[in-house]
Amino acid sequence: MSLENRTIALLIAPRGTEEVEFVEPRRALQHAGAKVTIIGFEKGEVQTNVNDLDPGGTYRVEEGFSDACIDHFDALVIPGGSVGADKLRGNTEAVKFVRAFFEAGKPVGAICHAPWLLVEADVLKGRTLTSFPTVRTDIENAGGHWVDEQVVVDQGLVTSRKPDDLPAFCAKLIETFAQGHYPEQPPSP
Repeated sequence: MSLENRTIALLIAPRGTEEVEFVEPRRALQHAGAKVTIIGFEKGEVQTNVNDLDPGGTYRVEEGFSDACIDHFDALVIPGGSVGADKLRGNTEAVKFVRAFFEAGKPVGAICHAPWLLVEADVLKGRTLTSFPTVRTDIENAGGHWVDEQVVVDQGLVTSRKPDDLPAFCAKLIETFAQGHYPEQPPSP
């Protein structure tokens, strides 16, 4: 399946985004032909983490949240990492950016702890999704239905539990992002 002519926003938080959950989706999307743009708090170099504690690779943030326009993107990917997900959900610009994708009916992928940002954006009411098990209560309290499955797709929202699920997650990202727009699934009120 090809994502040629598609532009994907990939979020990153400084010293907190889980390396493999950032690198593997990026690689898979680029291999499928997508242009991937790294979005973060501000332009500059950012380092990922390995297992939330050890330093990972360094990546260049191409656009800060205040400069990024969702009209320039076809889809969004939010990598996990408990530290990174917590930093992202604490940033009002990141929350607005994510909510705007749901309001526009654009597909979104989130893995591991990334659904914390979806909880904060208040877009989970009535949706079925998965995450790292410790995020379950937050999802349920936000009106979502949590399931323990490798990958879940709910009208444009693709979620997975952990790094072991990355092959299935990446495959479903490509399939779902190729389908495009999901106007029938508006965000929660």
